[in-house]
Amino acid sequence: MSLIQSVIIHKFPVLFSILNEIKSSLNFDVKNINSDDLIKIQNKKNIVIVSGDKKNFFKNQIIIDDYPINIQKFIELINVQFLKNKFSQQNNLKAGRYYINLNSRKMILKDKSLKLTEKEMKIINFLNNTNGPVSIDKLQSKVWGYKSKLETHTVETHVYRLRKKIEKKFNDNSFILSSKNGYKIQE
Repeated sequence: MSLIQSVIIHKFPVLFSILNEIKSSLNFDVKNINSDDLIKIQNKKNIVIVSGDKKNFFKNQIIIDDYPINIQKFIELINVQFLKNKFSQQNNLKAGRYYINLNSRKMILKDKSLKLTEKEMKIINFLNNTNGPVSIDKLQSKVWGYKSKLETHTVETHVYRLRKKIEKKFNDNSFILSSKNGYKIQE
């Protein structure tokens, strides 16, 4: 699940021209945009705005006020901003009625938090990002990274233990639901 990262150039036609010329060597898309369209994209994720003046409604913005621009350092600055965006976006994912912080591996509800293992985080994240129930085989393949026809209870054991942790901490025994089609997170 890879999202396209875009750099939005606002009021810098020359910079847009340069980046557009070398776009095949960049790991992001480059777009030139006018002021009216800038408002429309203010809440989009995976974008960085490059402008000569600060727009207060944008968090992900690089202000250019020092010339000349070293293109290589500028591209590094853009990539650092994308990393910061990704880190920030992972802070509070919603899963059912809980918030999940992928960076600290905590599950949070009101004033309580539960520390999760890396595997537990992967299970919750995968279930949360999938529509409908997920089969044991699919969880085994996507979370553990292997496909096997052998009978194993690894998935069931991990889900069982995760459910028990959540029940003990939050008194919730229905966060991860199971059916004949697999597991899913209660909405």
